[in-house]
Amino acid sequence: MNTRSVFFLVFGLSGITCAQAQNLYDINTVQEIRINFYQTNWDYTLDSLKDVDEEAYLLVPSIEINGVVFDSVGVKFKGNSSYDEDFLKNPLNIELDYIRKDQNYQGINDIKLSNAYSDPTMVREVLGYDILRQYMAAPLANHARVWMNGVYWGVYVNVESINKRFARNHFHTDGNNPFFKCNPADFPGPGSGGNFPDLVYTSADSAFYYDKYELRSSSGWRELLALMDSLANHPGSIHKILDVDRVLWMLAFNNVTVNLDSYTGAFAQNYYLYWDKNDRWLPVVWDLNMGFGAFPLIDGGPIPTIAQLKVLSPLLQADNFYRPLIKQLLANPQYKRMYLAHMRTMLQENFSTQAFKDRALALQANIDAAIQTDTKKFYSYANFQNNIDATVSAPGGFGDVPGLTDLMNTRYNFLINESNLAPAPPVISNVAAQTTGAVWVTAQVQNAATVLLGWRYDSSDVFVKTPMYDDGMHQDGAAGDGQFGASFPVGDIKGQYYVYAENSGAGMFSPQRAEYEFYQTPTLPPLPNAGDLVLNEFLANNKTSEKDEAGQYEDWLELYNNSNQPISLLGLYLTDNPQKPNKWTFPANSAIPAKGFLIVWLDEDLSQGPFHANFKLNTNAEFLMLSNGAGGVVDSLSFGPQKADTTFGRYPNGTGDFTFMPRTFNAPNSLTTGTAEPGKGGQVLVYPNPADQFLNVRADLPLGAIEVSDALGRQVLLLDAGPQTSASFHLGHLPPGMYNLRTAQGATVLFSIQR
Repeated sequence: MNTRSVFFLVFGLSGITCAQAQNLYDINTVQEIRINFYQTNWDYTLDSLKDVDEEAYLLVPSIEINGVVFDSVGVKFKGNSSYDEDFLKNPLNIELDYIRKDQNYQGINDIKLSNAYSDPTMVREVLGYDILRQYMAAPLANHARVWMNGVYWGVYVNVESINKRFARNHFHTDGNNPFFKCNPADFPGPGSGGNFPDLVYTSADSAFYYDKYELRSSSGWRELLALMDSLANHPGSIHKILDVDRVLWMLAFNNVTVNLDSYTGAFAQNYYLYWDKNDRWLPVVWDLNMGFGAFPLIDGGPIPTIAQLKVLSPLLQADNFYRPLIKQLLANPQYKRMYLAHMRTMLQENFSTQAFKDRALALQANIDAAIQTDTKKFYSYANFQNNIDATVSAPGGFGDVPGLTDLMNTRYNFLINESNLAPAPPVISNVAAQTTGAVWVTAQVQNAATVLLGWRYDSSDVFVKTPMYDDGMHQDGAAGDGQFGASFPVGDIKGQYYVYAENSGAGMFSPQRAEYEFYQTPTLPPLPNAGDLVLNEFLANNKTSEKDEAGQYEDWLELYNNSNQPISLLGLYLTDNPQKPNKWTFPANSAIPAKGFLIVWLDEDLSQGPFHANFKLNTNAEFLMLSNGAGGVVDSLSFGPQKADTTFGRYPNGTGDFTFMPRTFNAPNSLTTGTAEPGKGGQVLVYPNPADQFLNVRADLPLGAIEVSDALGRQVLLLDAGPQTSASFHLGHLPPGMYNLRTAQGATVLFSIQR
């Protein structure tokens, strides 16, 4: 079986690390953050700013994060119920790039610090995200010790921000799509029909919703209205505009863990919606500081007791008009069975043994000493210890806070035997795939009325569902033998798939964490021979050097083909995060000619051409990897701080170790000469890219004879531009695909034709 969890194991065994990208949120490491204010009355100043403008930041002279000092940083108080001007410890939002736009810590510029209001254990939020990340994209979180003007201010929860960076890391996007934070602007009171982001379709005028949803992108109201309209009027087509499986995981998590400060609870809040490249909304859970029963409000009725929270129905809010995301999805019998299957998986994997308590205690052990010396905390040290098991009275908030194990042990026993989850699900085993003209998937399934195959080619695609059959005609053995089969076409790259089976009472996935995890077909293209294709040179701090097609100074990476044959890039990926190995895929039909180069712009702008990746490089420290996205690494590199307009590249070209050098953009690496010097080919830009009927060429040296070859290295066009540095020529006779252009000076550039 090859699932996402296997990816992580492979990279761990390969010795590939990305400490630069993950240290700030390492769950087992307590961070140290020291904030220095100009003002001695900084607390009053931050209160005053929040009172006047929720978005106003206070400029501070410096902040130190784990020994790294940043100046001219913005700080503000954040939060709703977790904030109060009388609190000693309020939640914080730190903007490292408040003044200096390129200032960041390991690529992170937005830091969120929660005060663990209503959480005596101090681990609810970290533990909740740790569980949720098994099933869907969710923030990283750990703890931080914080000092204010040299005074120890105690332990905070450090949570990854949901922003463009998060979207790029998880959603195959440049981060510029419609994006909403779903939190109400004010709280008129709990119950139905309030001013909440409940996705109820009330008006076709987007202005009606401005106080319910916070737009975080330049546009998006049209798409959000379409979602609400679909929920209200076209629920049968909701899968076309919503990642239903991801929503079912979110709703299952909220219910199982009694996370009611969420869409499932009184205010229908604390989630984000992101519109991906497949024109579907993706949810992201946010703000778990009052999870595991610390927020007991469900509607406008009486506040439930802890005993009632333990036995909340798994179908809570399923009949509530003001929760259409729950009502409409669970009204679909198959979605309901899938939702209950996800609940069963969560319960069995997290709450059926002592492991849940052990994990909570381990997280507490990381911060135990820091908690004992924290004089600003909301609860006593005894409360910190006891609330793992026992109820603790809250000094504010909504009353008593249930003990984690007391709540979840009882809830597990209740749910696993509840009438909706009690029916026996199908049993799926021996899932396998082979390629014989098509990709044939088979599975042994018992106790099922319906069996489905979900398949796609790549993680950026949407799973297609197709029936599986036990009729002896789908490579499934004999009819009626319990082995089911189905197929999907062989793609250019690997395929991903899972099996889902259901009967009248229950459903089951294989792997059980699908769609977040999946199997992979054995159709991966072979990797290039070791050393044939390499990361050759890159520029991570481009101030005044090469420009892309849009005339912008952007990060770039050069790949080089050391071999004497063209190398196809089919099925290969670039990434700056080993936990997201398939972050950016090369365009179809991409190839590098023998002894040729390829430039990829690392600028987070997919709209500017096929060779623009969805990530940037961090100038302080970063990681780069070229792989097949499934554990096969072609080349990788971890590097430290970079110099402005100076590249880091292999010398000798294509084979040597990395060193700082003059830029040799799209040309052999040299320690003494750069691309602008005579004899090195100069810089060449082609546009539009992709092209249709015409291609324009611009260079800083005379073009001379221009040769165009296809992906296999065959010459398809030759013309002479003489001493000109710009030219335009017709491409109408050439078929769509990838091409390589070479000037008389030796400069080469790849472009594509698309029609």
